[in-house]
Amino acid sequence: MRRGEPRGHWALLLLGGLALSVLLLLDGYAHGAVGEAPRADPARPVPAPRAVTSGGPVINMAGGTPHALRMPAKTIALTFDDGPDPVWTPRILEVLRRRGAHATFFAVGAHVAANPGLTRRVLREGNEIGSHTYTHVDLATAPAWRARLELDLTQRALAGAAGVHTRLMRMPYSSVPDGLTAPEWRAARRAGEDGYVVVLTDRDTEDWTRPGTGKIVRAALAAGRRDEGAVVMLHDAGGDRAQTVAAVERIIDRLQPRGYRFTTLSQAVGMPAADIAVPGREKAVGWTLVAAQRTASALTGWLGALFGAAGALYVLRLVLLVVFAHVHVRRVRRPSRRQPPGLFPDVSVIVPAYNEEAGIAATVRSLVDTDYPGGFEVIVVDDGSSDRTSAIVESLALPGVRLLSKPNGGKPSALNAGAAMARGEILVLVDGDTVFQRDTLRHLVAPFADPRVGAVSGNTKVANRGGLLGRWQHIEYVIGFNLDRRMFDVLRCMPTVPGAIGAFRRSVLARVGGVPADTLAEDTDLTMAICRSGHRVVYEEKALAWTEAPSSLRQLWRQRYRWCYGTMQAMWRHRRSLVERGASGRFGRRCLTYLAVFQVLLPLFAPAVDLFALFGIVFLNPLEPVLLWAGFVAAQVAAGAYALWLDGERVRPLWTLPLQQFAYRQLMYLVVVQSVVTALLGARLGWHTIRRTGTFSDAPAAPQPTSSR
Repeated sequence: MRRGEPRGHWALLLLGGLALSVLLLLDGYAHGAVGEAPRADPARPVPAPRAVTSGGPVINMAGGTPHALRMPAKTIALTFDDGPDPVWTPRILEVLRRRGAHATFFAVGAHVAANPGLTRRVLREGNEIGSHTYTHVDLATAPAWRARLELDLTQRALAGAAGVHTRLMRMPYSSVPDGLTAPEWRAARRAGEDGYVVVLTDRDTEDWTRPGTGKIVRAALAAGRRDEGAVVMLHDAGGDRAQTVAAVERIIDRLQPRGYRFTTLSQAVGMPAADIAVPGREKAVGWTLVAAQRTASALTGWLGALFGAAGALYVLRLVLLVVFAHVHVRRVRRPSRRQPPGLFPDVSVIVPAYNEEAGIAATVRSLVDTDYPGGFEVIVVDDGSSDRTSAIVESLALPGVRLLSKPNGGKPSALNAGAAMARGEILVLVDGDTVFQRDTLRHLVAPFADPRVGAVSGNTKVANRGGLLGRWQHIEYVIGFNLDRRMFDVLRCMPTVPGAIGAFRRSVLARVGGVPADTLAEDTDLTMAICRSGHRVVYEEKALAWTEAPSSLRQLWRQRYRWCYGTMQAMWRHRRSLVERGASGRFGRRCLTYLAVFQVLLPLFAPAVDLFALFGIVFLNPLEPVLLWAGFVAAQVAAGAYALWLDGERVRPLWTLPLQQFAYRQLMYLVVVQSVVTALLGARLGWHTIRRTGTFSDAPAAPQPTSSR
C-alpha cells in the first residue's frame, strides 16, 4: 500500500468538470438553448434586390454573380427541411423508395450528429443532403461568425456521419424568392461566396402548420401551372408529420402518371452531385463532433434522470428520518424505558488524550461533576502528548480520577489501555474535547438495564456554534447525525457510536476484540462489529455531550476527510455482512446499503448534478430546477425544525440552511470524492489532528438546551 495522499486527482476532477461543462454547452447549443439568435421581424421586411426576388429558387453564386435557376418542365424536386428525424424521415424514405422517387433533404447538423445511421440511409437510397445550419438558426439575424460556425459544424457533422460534405444550403425560415428580405439576401450571399448553392422554393406547402393532407397536396400541385417544374418545400421533422407523409404519397401518385419525374435538386438543374466525399482526416474530425454530441445528449439525459432520482431519494430519506424519529421518540419516552431503582452498575469513563491541554480540564471536571448514583471512575490516558495535558490532569487532583501515561500509539491503543485497567462493568469512552452535563452519565447508562443492549450512543452537541460555520455544523449534528441515529436504533443497525460519547458493556467489548485499530474510524468499526455480533446498539437522546467542532474550513476538511475515509474502510471491512444471515445480515443489508447510497454514491455524483442544475438555471428553463431546489430546501427546513424541536433547541439557526447549499454541502461532497480516490489508489491516510481552541477552557459549565422534551 502506498503512503501519502493523492494530489493529482484534483487536476483530473477539474478537467472532468470542464469536460462536463463543455459537453453540456455542446448539447445546449445543439438544441438551441445556448446562443440562440433572435428572429428577424416579419412585420418590417426589407426586400432583397429584384434581380434575385424575380428569379428562380436555386441561386448559384459561381463567378461572384448570382444565377437564379428554375426547374425544368415536369420535374419536381421534393425538399424536406429540419431532419433527419428517427420517426418521420424513415417513413418518407419508404414512400420515396416504393415509388422510385428521390428527394433532397436539408438537414439540421445537430440532427445529423444525433442520427448518423439515418443520414447514411438517406444518401444510400439515392437522395441528396443539403445544409440547414447546425441548430436551425435564423441566418438573417445571426452575426457572420455565427453563420459560418453553423455551416461549418453542419459540414463536419455530415463528414462524421456519412463521410461527405454538401454544396447545397437552405436558410431556416426562408421561403419563395419574392419573399427574400435584404438581411436574408446578405446571409445567402455570404454562403454563396463560401461556395454554397442557396436553395429557396417555388411552392411552400406550410405543412409544418399541419393544415391537413389535402391543403398540403394542393399547395404542392399549384393547380393552374400545367407541366411546370417546381421545388416543393416540406418538412420531415419538428413535430407530427403524418400529414406530410400522406401528402407525399398523393403528390407522387397524382403527378407520376402525367410524366413528372421526382429527382434531386442537383440532377434537376444539371449541377454536379451535391455530396462530396471527404478525406479521412475530415471524417475523423467529423466523427469526433458526432461522438461528442451523442455523448453530450446521452449525458444530459442521464444527468436529468439522476437529478430527479437524487432529489426524490433525498426527500424520501428526510421523510423516513422524520417517521422513524417519531417512532423512536414514542418508544424511548415510555415509562418502561426508565432506569429501574437500584440498578446502577459501576462505570469506568475512559478519556484518550493527545495534546488536549486546551480543554482537558473542563472535560475531566464535567465528568466528575455528575449525579450518577453508582460507582464510577475516570481514567485519562495520555497518549504521548507533547504539551501540558498530563500536568493539567495531575494538577486537578480530583477524587476518582486516574492518569495513565503511555507512548503515543494512536487513539485505539489509548482506549484499549484504559479499558485494561478499568474496573467498571460499563465502559464510557469520551473524547478529550467533550463536556458532559450532570445527568449525562445517568442517562447514558440507563439503557443497559436491557441485557440485550451492548452499546449506547449519546447525543452529541456542537458547543462552539457561533458564526456561520458553527451553525452549519450544529444543524448537521441535529438533523443528520441524531435523526440518523434514531432511525438506526429503530432498525437495529446502528453504524457508529460516536467517540465523543459512547458506552459499552465491558463483556461485549471484550467479545469483539476491543477497540480495533485497522481503520481511521475506530468508533464506526467497533460499532459495526457489535451490531454484527447480535447485541443491540441504541441511541439515548437525553445523554448530552458538548463537543468542540472545527472552527475553520481547513480543520473541518481534515476531520471529515478522516471520518469519511475511515467509514469507507469500516464498510469494506464488514462487507460480508451483506450476504450473511441473522443479525449480521440484517445490519449489512440495512445499514451498509444506506451508507453506500447516501454517504458515498449520491455525494460522489452530486457535483455533476449541481453543475447540471446550474446549467439548467442559466440556459434552459430556470423554473424547474429552482422549484426543485426550493422544495428540497423546504423539506430540509421542515425536517430540521422537527429535529431541533425534539432536542429542545431553538429553530433560529435554520435561517442559515439555504446558504449551506452553496458552500458547506459542496465541501462535504469533495470530501467524499477525495476519500474515494484515496481508497481506489490504495494510498494510506494518516490521522488528522484537529487543533483545539479551548471552547470550554474558561467555562466549566456546558451550554444548555433551551428546553427539555
